[in-house]
Amino acid sequence: MDYQQQYRPAGFRLLPPVVKNILIINVIMFLASLAFKYRFQIDLRDLLGLHYPTSPSFHWYQVFTYMFMHEGWDHIFFNMFGVWMFGYVLENYWGPRRFIIFYLVTALGAAFIQTLYTGYQLHTITEAINNFSPEEYRKVMSHYFEDPAILNNASIANLSDLMGLIRNERCIGASGALFGILLAYGMIFPNTELIMIFFPIPIKAKYFVAIYAGIELFSGLSQVAGDNIAHFAHLGGALFGVILILIWKRNRKFFY
Repeated sequence: MDYQQQYRPAGFRLLPPVVKNILIINVIMFLASLAFKYRFQIDLRDLLGLHYPTSPSFHWYQVFTYMFMHEGWDHIFFNMFGVWMFGYVLENYWGPRRFIIFYLVTALGAAFIQTLYTGYQLHTITEAINNFSPEEYRKVMSHYFEDPAILNNASIANLSDLMGLIRNERCIGASGALFGILLAYGMIFPNTELIMIFFPIPIKAKYFVAIYAGIELFSGLSQVAGDNIAHFAHLGGALFGVILILIWKRNRKFFY
């Protein structure tokens, strides 16, 4: 028996088990975060969201729990809709075991890359403080604030406060894993035509993924003031997705 026959899942389901349980867990955690905030004034999103390792709010388990927390209704809706829309196809194609491995690896990869990027941000601010240059202060602060009053009065104290804010920022959501799923879909079904709500023109999956990745990379590098989207978490999910798929392709026992 060849591996393609051995590992091909039997049947096709619109809501396969792993995708179904991912949706259920995320919805339960989202509702729990609302209930805990309202009833006990406990912010589960902050407790379970991923913080930078040097933050006093960091706990080791956040590397796993962050992927099940979301900021608001729109955040969880679009993430879960994307996980279902593209994920059920991949789970039917790969099977549940392979899909859950892929999902977790891309989510952990997203956390890793986002943490590296946060470390780079803190390093940049530290360099600005060490240079004692008002121009450098304003240059760094302009990436995070638009208020002229803040920029004109940029100082070491402001930069130190900014370091504290960045260190204590939380990263939450399934977006990193979702971007890994999108990447996998584009690699495995490159010529499938997609019609998105915000772009009602048919576009092949490979082009959609490439354009989306380019936008994320540009947005992450641009550091537009007020942008609180974890672009590098998305890119991290895609990067680890590529790596895992290439590993599977080299070992035909685990990929077909």
